[in-house]
Amino acid sequence: MKISVELTLTPIQDEYEPAIINFIKKLRASDLTVLENPLSTQVYGDYDAVMELLTVEIKEAFELIERGLLYMKIVKSDRQDYEPHF
Repeated sequence: MKISVELTLTPIQDEYEPAIINFIKKLRASDLTVLENPLSTQVYGDYDAVMELLTVEIKEAFELIERGLLYMKIVKSDRQDYEPHF
């Protein structure tokens, strides 16, 4: 089953950029499709592969920050080629 996941990591602390950069670089190093924009990062692929990656990388990201939030949206389909109709 293919899924699309949108992630927004928000450390609630000073010096937040290194944690975000590290998290995104770890996602990029995977074999999955990873797209970024200024507000979020999207990961596309097979459910098991995406969730396995996210389980490891979210835990590491949380270990590297004092406090933070992670917003995650999961869609059951591969939406990487989505283009608006307007």
